[in-house]
Amino acid sequence: MARRIESLFLAGLAGRLEALLEEPEDREPVEAAVVCHPHPQHGGTLHNKVVYRLARGLRKSGCVVLRFNYRGVNLSEGGYAHGIGETEDARVALRELQARYPYLPVLAAGFSFGSRVALRLTAAEKSIRRVVPVGFPTTGDLSFVSRVSVPKIFIHSTNDNFGPRPEFEKFYETVAEPKQLEWIEAADHFFKDALDEYEAAVIRIGLTR
Repeated sequence: MARRIESLFLAGLAGRLEALLEEPEDREPVEAAVVCHPHPQHGGTLHNKVVYRLARGLRKSGCVVLRFNYRGVNLSEGGYAHGIGETEDARVALRELQARYPYLPVLAAGFSFGSRVALRLTAAEKSIRRVVPVGFPTTGDLSFVSRVSVPKIFIHSTNDNFGPRPEFEKFYETVAEPKQLEWIEAADHFFKDALDEYEAAVIRIGLTR
């Protein structure tokens, strides 16, 4: 069967949002995933390599994946909104997935800044069954994580400069169950020299439903 790939625009609160919808290559989707990209003011887009691998790994596990650019990124209209507006953008993407695949359970995932967006979205949306935060930064206010009651599956580099291992382990101890942590032996925040191992972990997580 041919894999469905569709470029589209979503009706965001600050204007249209550029998005990309991709179904699995070899099967009908069994789960729907919203995937959020890194910080828009530091070059983050839906085409970031870690986000691309995250989306591909989820597709290989049977997810239909919707990636999107936050307001103000590439062809998306609007401007940076300090994480609040970007979470609203993620909610728009979630609604699109739910409208197209109302029969599928929903997963939220994101990398770096996007992991915060995915967790904030999950805290507010009871329809999301689980969340996969990748490269979660350990700076700033982290109290919102306590509002997430569904399974939280973290993927983290052993040499993440935005979430150093000692700091991340201390944070992880405070996270309520259900939770899971996958360490990836990598050179930096972007999983340098370990992108294949990282994607394999995403596939394993995706298959564990």
